[in-house]
Amino acid sequence: MGKTPAAYDFEYAAHGGAYYAVRAPPPVYYPPPRKPWVTWLVPLIFAVDVALFVYTMYENDCPETFEEPDQCLFREKLGRFSFLPLHKNPLLGPSTITLQRLGGLQLALVQHGESWRLVSCLWLHAGAIHLLTNMLSLLFIGTRLEEEFGFLRIGPLYLLSGFGGSLLSCLHLLVLADKANVVSVGASGALFGLLGAMLSELITNWSIYSNKCSALSTLLAIITLNLAVGFIPGVDNSAHIGGFLSGFLLGFILLIRPQYGYVSRKYLLPPAYDKGKRKAKHKCYQYFFCAVALILLTIGYTYGLLKLLKPATFAQLNDKLMEHLH
Repeated sequence: MGKTPAAYDFEYAAHGGAYYAVRAPPPVYYPPPRKPWVTWLVPLIFAVDVALFVYTMYENDCPETFEEPDQCLFREKLGRFSFLPLHKNPLLGPSTITLQRLGGLQLALVQHGESWRLVSCLWLHAGAIHLLTNMLSLLFIGTRLEEEFGFLRIGPLYLLSGFGGSLLSCLHLLVLADKANVVSVGASGALFGLLGAMLSELITNWSIYSNKCSALSTLLAIITLNLAVGFIPGVDNSAHIGGFLSGFLLGFILLIRPQYGYVSRKYLLPPAYDKGKRKAKHKCYQYFFCAVALILLTIGYTYGLLKLLKPATFAQLNDKLMEHLH
């Protein structure tokens, strides 16, 4: 007698006494329901941004540093935390000098070795209105993403997107020689990176969404509206675009999810049905998008950083190389 396949049961028929092979019922899957991540990183970023704005206003000390202290807004109630006059800062905030001193992005300083400003500028804001709009966007977009993907993915996404926005902002200022001393601050680049990542996440995880066209059209409308705001005079739209492009590429790398119908081996019962019946965790195009995005990001960041280095830096490296060769 041969060995009976595990996938079949045998039943005895009353009429004729024959045995009939009956296929066992299909396997039952028991994947646990996905639990949302506890969001603590986004609230922490919110708290840090607010605290740093308060500290910025403390350092600004409008009544002491402004040439006409009587014009400081809300001087009687806020004291040294009062705002500059609206004709100096319509966003209800500190002076440009204060922002520069505390880490604002300025091309001339970045080219002279202060590359840390590419990241420090993300935590500063030009005024209370600027802070309010950015923090509302952070809570609305960032909380949802952290609940779905966790802080280990959203943290690098936020920082690298902001870094990409700062990088493109500086590259844009390289073309505008007369604006090399402009000071840029704000988390807008990082926030646009979250929007870009939402778009790429929708594309790369296309198989798991039900209302695909509706979700895509809604997201594109939100992105278009936000990018259009960047054309208002005084807004650094290059940082928005740089952050969006960085986040869009990072989404293919950091926010990839298993395809629809995938079930982990440990939740597949009985084990005999697992062979040849389980879907692959990811689709081929997901790996392709991930690889292309990683290459483009590496090229973009490398090119931008090399472009920002002072010519003197290249001369020093060349001299050291020649000394080593001789």
